[in-house]
Amino acid sequence: MATKIDYKQIIKNNGVIIAFLIICIALAIMSPVFFTLNNIMNIFRQTSIYGIIAVGMTFVILTGGIDLSVGSILAFSGVICAGLMKRHDAPIFLAALAAIGVGAGMGLVNGLLITLGKIAPFVVTLGMVTIGRGLTLIYTNGYPISGFSSEFRKLGGGYVAGIPIPVIIFLITVIIAWFILNHTRLGRYTYAIGGNEETVKLSGINVNFFKTAVYVIVGITSALSSLILSSRLNSAEAVAGQGYELDVIAAVVIGGTSLTGGRGSILGTLIGALLIGVINNGMNLLGISPYFQQVVKGALIIGAVILDRLRDDTK
Repeated sequence: MATKIDYKQIIKNNGVIIAFLIICIALAIMSPVFFTLNNIMNIFRQTSIYGIIAVGMTFVILTGGIDLSVGSILAFSGVICAGLMKRHDAPIFLAALAAIGVGAGMGLVNGLLITLGKIAPFVVTLGMVTIGRGLTLIYTNGYPISGFSSEFRKLGGGYVAGIPIPVIIFLITVIIAWFILNHTRLGRYTYAIGGNEETVKLSGINVNFFKTAVYVIVGITSALSSLILSSRLNSAEAVAGQGYELDVIAAVVIGGTSLTGGRGSILGTLIGALLIGVINNGMNLLGISPYFQQVVKGALIIGAVILDRLRDDTK
């Protein structure tokens, strides 16, 4: 007897991939440029900047938290790296390490205020948005820092074996994060805290430590993205990363991670980030007004939340 195919279940389990393929086919029909090698590489390169942050955000949302400050962390980390290189002639490695340290430190502050201060993640990270932008303006006095060495510019514009370096960094970040979530104690506890935090506490696990750790992780990924963005633009400025939190959160939720925590995957976030990248690229190729693109992005955010609710209702 033939097995009946449950199409509804297939769509439910693979909806994002199906939507991704449909959009790609539609854009290929509407724009002959879409499926060219240069454009595909461009999509991956553009996606890598906020995709790296989305990897870190996945950890946070899996615990049931949120981080709205990733754009500000990116901006401040970026100008710190740029300032050390331009004003103090610091080696690239040390400047980059300092930027990552700043990102981790800002994430640590967020995590401690949330866990020890018992303040809602939304409130803490919203406050950090203003603090981060303010610190960036103080450090730069409102002026961009630009004109980096050719070695640093390779980070955002170079290639290895024909593959853009930002794409390589993005994929390495995805692999590391996938391994952490699936094969380490941090990953197991991240899922467990999002599933039922009280049960995890009663098990004797230091929930505050692991919840703080995920905000440090997203701080590090934000700083890493700042290096790529500054390198690619040959400039670091206070407005860098504005609005990135919207694309990042949308990528994570569209990729299947629940806003209530406990369910999701890094591979889903990868697909979600690529989906947003394809939509952004497609709108540019079709000459859609940047103003209307903002409307589409806002609709994506709302759609992602609705999709998350539907997933929870059908569990």
